[in-house]
Amino acid sequence: MYSETTRAIRISVDTSYIDDQSEPDDFHYVWAYHIRIENNGDETVQLLRRHWHITDSKGRVQEVRGEGVVGEKPVLEPGETYEYTSGTPLSTPSGFMVGSYQMVNEDGKRFSVSVPAFSLDSPHEIGLLN
Repeated sequence: MYSETTRAIRISVDTSYIDDQSEPDDFHYVWAYHIRIENNGDETVQLLRRHWHITDSKGRVQEVRGEGVVGEKPVLEPGETYEYTSGTPLSTPSGFMVGSYQMVNEDGKRFSVSVPAFSLDSPHEIGLLN
């Protein structure tokens, strides 16, 4: 598991390779990533936007930006946790992701929360890069 804390918001990530959605012979590899967002601070926050850098083992980078996560913009009171699972495909058997969430507090102040870099490794890779 990968974890990072920014401004009392802890982001934890766990990944898994999805064999039944992947087609290695066609250079199609799929992972699920489970994210846990914990508000360990003393103010209510809302997740507004996400920003991802997804890099495959050949160094190709895909940048993804969007509103919320999995169609939601969760509000977290102090002590609350929000979890979701999403996924990403790659054309190589390994890679990594890193990103951030744009948050806003009750006073309307926006801030960025880091999502730790996490590796995407399939059982089809010999000598994993990550």
